[in-house]
Amino acid sequence: MRSIHVIGIGAGDPDQLTLQAVRALRDTDVFFILGKGEAKADLTDLRRDMLEAHLPEGAYRVVEARDPERDRGAGGAAYSPAVGDWRSARADIYERLIAEELGEDETGAFLVWGDPALYDSTLGILEEVLERGTVRFGYDVVPGISSVSALVARHRTGLNRVAGPVQITTGRRLAEGFPEGVDDVVVMLDAHQTFRRYADQDIDIYWGAYIGTPDEILASGPISEAAPRIEALRAEARERKGWIMDTYLLRRNPGDVRDPGRPGAENA
Repeated sequence: MRSIHVIGIGAGDPDQLTLQAVRALRDTDVFFILGKGEAKADLTDLRRDMLEAHLPEGAYRVVEARDPERDRGAGGAAYSPAVGDWRSARADIYERLIAEELGEDETGAFLVWGDPALYDSTLGILEEVLERGTVRFGYDVVPGISSVSALVARHRTGLNRVAGPVQITTGRRLAEGFPEGVDDVVVMLDAHQTFRRYADQDIDIYWGAYIGTPDEILASGPISEAAPRIEALRAEARERKGWIMDTYLLRRNPGDVRDPGRPGAENA
């Protein structure tokens, strides 16, 4: 039966692949890569660089397909259906790739940014393909160093403070309010720089973009001072590269409980 490795490849640095990931790479016959068009071609190039760094030439095949577009304008009640449609369109592509490009006795692999278990759709999509019943395969998962781990390492800080919780969320959720009972919040998938909502609070931010790549950018400090600098860095980088992937940690200092997401917070 066909076999699939889902390999977490870290935030972009080939040196951050685990030994387990390298063994999985060497066990793979065909690598499936979904490209996102010319504007994000360097994401595909980074994957190829990782393969070249760890595998001998000619020991594997690479099969590329175009990643389907997602309706990023969908909001509110339309958001979840839009994501569901996108995942199903991806499942169509995965199903075709596995059926047509992977032999019955071969092993394929999907290279996942960061860790496959953290804000990534690959595992759910593979399960959808299996549920359709048109192609059979087994798969395993190799964890990777997430952008969250890489971010705090580059800033030489921890995710949490002594005996305190940490929450990982999205920009969409952060816009609804700072999570209650948590002072350390990691934010991913934030296209709208939601941290600006908290610029009047006693919060520190640790921000990074293109973490683990040659284009890495880092900034940190009190959010009131760092926010304008991050906005400028982010705008320049996006203009230059055509895309941006960033992650940040918000650390609320003791005593500041204001939250613009809560009713009456503007009067706090």
